[in-house]
Amino acid sequence: MEQYEPDRLTPVQLAAVRRSARGGRAALTRRSLLRASAAGALTAGGAAALGACGIPAAGRTEGGTSATDHSAKEKRLAFSNWTEYMDVDDSGKTHPTLDAFTARTGIKVTYTEDINDNNEFFGKIKPQLAAGQDTGRDLIVLTDWLAARLIRLGWAQKLDPSNLPHAFANLSPQFRTPDWDPGRAYSYPWQGISTVIAYNRKALDGIEVTTLSDLLDHPKLKGRVGLLTEMRDTMGMALLDMGKDPGRFTDDDYDAAVARLQRAVDKGQIRRFTGNDYTSDLSKGDFAACLAWAGDVVQLKADNPDVDFLIPDSGYLTSSDNLLVPSKARHKTNAERLIDHYYEPKAAAELAAYINYVCPVDGVKDELAKIDPDAAANPLILPDQAMQAKSRSFRSLSAKEETDYEAKFAKLTGA
Repeated sequence: MEQYEPDRLTPVQLAAVRRSARGGRAALTRRSLLRASAAGALTAGGAAALGACGIPAAGRTEGGTSATDHSAKEKRLAFSNWTEYMDVDDSGKTHPTLDAFTARTGIKVTYTEDINDNNEFFGKIKPQLAAGQDTGRDLIVLTDWLAARLIRLGWAQKLDPSNLPHAFANLSPQFRTPDWDPGRAYSYPWQGISTVIAYNRKALDGIEVTTLSDLLDHPKLKGRVGLLTEMRDTMGMALLDMGKDPGRFTDDDYDAAVARLQRAVDKGQIRRFTGNDYTSDLSKGDFAACLAWAGDVVQLKADNPDVDFLIPDSGYLTSSDNLLVPSKARHKTNAERLIDHYYEPKAAAELAAYINYVCPVDGVKDELAKIDPDAAANPLILPDQAMQAKSRSFRSLSAKEETDYEAKFAKLTGA
């Protein structure tokens, strides 16, 4: 297996990171505008169906470097998360689901919102992880591609299924088998992000849109279409539109998708590539249609009845933010118990009601309906089986592939 060199980002990779930080999902610190305005970014996981025997065995057996587990004597744990990614009470000061966990278990949670960007956070914890030292954190939340890196490097501890009965039983099928953690041996999804097609009904003015090809080819949409600056999202949706699986594509498939988008760029079909700032263009009608993150659409639809979304028959792209226990963490069992807490329907529903992301927990609909009936009926928060079946994920990339693909995508976007 190719060994990743985390310190040696190429100029192209660094440019991609900066592009994401300026205008991509990271520009919002992932969820800072979800409540403040009409923005946010949804995370979702892979698309493989659940087998009759439950979660299959993991593809690798070695775990990250562990430490002596002090959970039995030290009833505490340290949890690092993104900002605005936890339920809060009416005062905005406390987190009811964390309080409920502590009241029930006696385990005190030191909760810190110190993740603003995947790469930035990786830079914080890498020196300790590389040296085999405790990061001071027992539980962290990372986006799928970075979670994959930690697992690959042996810097995440293998989870004990005996401490995760609810997680094992209630994990939604679409999140169960990512290629970077087969069987979810090292991670469980915190929430999901979906990439869909959003449109402004008034701006379309009767134009029928059902596929990405419609956006790229319809002459009346020239200059009124938006694509995303996030490579995996835009290229994943383009691959799906061409009948390719983003989880299994080849270099030739990727090049064909780039060429397809380049033709649309050259003829002026694409107004621009955007991060979350497409929300303003879509609301105003400057974009008639665009690729969008479903979390934005949930909020935009509430404020503007002209905004809606569609799922192409070819499918849609999903990714996930994930809970991991870093190597050398002192309170692994306590962390596992907290993971399991959020896979109980009541806690999962309370979290989903507040943050409006894709909930990765089966069986929460009735509980969520007690809190927010509209959220319980929203397929962008609780996808039904038909929608889950159309979900696809972008496969893991080698370091060389990431460099090559980002270079081609940067040329396409003009970055």
